[in-house]
Amino acid sequence: MEGVVYAVAIVAAYLIGSFSTAVWLGKWIYKLDVREHGSGNAGATNTLRVLGTKAGIIVLLIDVLKGWIAVFLAGLVSELALEVSNLQLLKVAAGVAVVSGHIYPLYTKFKGGKGIATMLGVIIGLFPWQLILIEIGLFAIVFLSTRYVSLGSIVVALALPVLSIWFFDSSIILQVISGVVALVVPVTHRGNIKRLKEGRESKISFDKEK
Repeated sequence: MEGVVYAVAIVAAYLIGSFSTAVWLGKWIYKLDVREHGSGNAGATNTLRVLGTKAGIIVLLIDVLKGWIAVFLAGLVSELALEVSNLQLLKVAAGVAVVSGHIYPLYTKFKGGKGIATMLGVIIGLFPWQLILIEIGLFAIVFLSTRYVSLGSIVVALALPVLSIWFFDSSIILQVISGVVALVVPVTHRGNIKRLKEGRESKISFDKEK
């Protein structure tokens, strides 16, 4: 029965993640596929560049919410069906599934975003709120001083295991997850890292309103 709980939570999380907010918002409201413009990425940053600040913020908030909802529902499924032996592991599995859905969305031919906003939602659902506030503050400092979303994302990803292991004494599962995040985010941003080194990375401007 516990296997069924895991299966339901993982499938539900993947389907939630597969709702590509940037793609559907662009097509429904702006009659435009953001994957055909800018960086070609179906995420909040490219949406902001292509469709403007308002659309970018909407996509960011919904994508973060997707990650949090997946983790929350995993706990809810466990409570309503059968209590699992390791609830935190179930939530982590749902978190991995929802981020995978965002990156490889079923509904839009498996071409999605990098999963950073959705990953943030998962982290909010898993880690202590104090750690989340520090991460948000760190991202704000890096972003506001440089205007590089990619650099802010990489810095907070690298900071996560440091905070998780040395300052918040997280469980082994969360320590492992924080380490995975610190490895995965730079890998998914290797193109951005190259452009940062070459001085070609695009900065975010809030002048464009749509």
